[in-house]
Amino acid sequence: MSKIVDLRSDTVTRPVPGMRRAIADAEVGDDVFGDDPTVNALEDRIAKLFGKEAALFVPSGTMGNQVALASITEPGDEVILERQCHIFNYEVAAAPALSGLQFNPVDGDAGVITVEQILPHIRHRDIHAPVTKVVALENTHNRAGGHIFPLEEMKRIRELTIERGLRVHLDGARLANAVVATGIPFDQYAACADTVSLCFSKGLGAPVGSAVASDAETVQKARRKRKQFGGGMRQAGILAAAALYALDHHVERLADDHENAQRLGARIESIDGLELAFSVDTNIVIFRVGEKFGSVDLLLAQLKKDGVLAVPFGPTLVRMVTHLDVNADDIDHVADMLESLGSAG
Repeated sequence: MSKIVDLRSDTVTRPVPGMRRAIADAEVGDDVFGDDPTVNALEDRIAKLFGKEAALFVPSGTMGNQVALASITEPGDEVILERQCHIFNYEVAAAPALSGLQFNPVDGDAGVITVEQILPHIRHRDIHAPVTKVVALENTHNRAGGHIFPLEEMKRIRELTIERGLRVHLDGARLANAVVATGIPFDQYAACADTVSLCFSKGLGAPVGSAVASDAETVQKARRKRKQFGGGMRQAGILAAAALYALDHHVERLADDHENAQRLGARIESIDGLELAFSVDTNIVIFRVGEKFGSVDLLLAQLKKDGVLAVPFGPTLVRMVTHLDVNADDIDHVADMLESLGSAG
């Protein structure tokens, strides 16, 4: 078999040699006691990057979202969010199960919900109804093909929530992709939210970890929730060192992933029987598989035989995600394989 080209997700990246050295050399302490200097350095840096008072290092993006939501709500509160977002679809109903929250999903357009869509979902205070407390946004949006949530609409939503006394959580797992693609800095996006998360183990290439940033009081609540949810880590500096390395070396290079995704998207558009489901904004390519390819499962099985891995994203959709372990030659190989399978069909 030829080289494996793994496009299942940007979570499959492996630490580069420099990151491994940073891990090995990391100064550590007990983070639950607040004694790990590398974790403390990472949290300080994230807080400054987002223009917030404080930040918290957590094991995963899901935990980041969950401790953030738990810290700005009470059991019985309601969260308005976009129906296809990660929190609603991929976090095992953690918010209802762990924090007693109810979701009120809104159908968005490529992952984007607007002020006009949110307004009817804000509940009036009533003894019979949950209290609307949070609007949750996702940027970039996974199920919408890495679509970038426009900053101007985020600002409008922020104004609405301030007016109505609501909080905003931004699931920024892939926010670095939005920053690189638009040139808009992290703190401008973060200014639209009370709590914001960032994942280090996706396109940034670290093996583990995410961070949540907010005001100091909320982060202290989140630190307690992290412990309650089983996320208290001890000598976590070895992981924080990887995240710091990623911030130093792997942010700007996300542009390479975006270029490769555009390259793949353009090739897919030219293949009869395949159709992009969304425009390619960043590093996620989602495309529709026509009947001539048989089925999504058949196409993926044929690709796998030749060392190309991707995931089904619905009955007729396939998702491919570019990342630091994939280069332009790999993309051409994948596109050639798709063209060959289309011709055979």
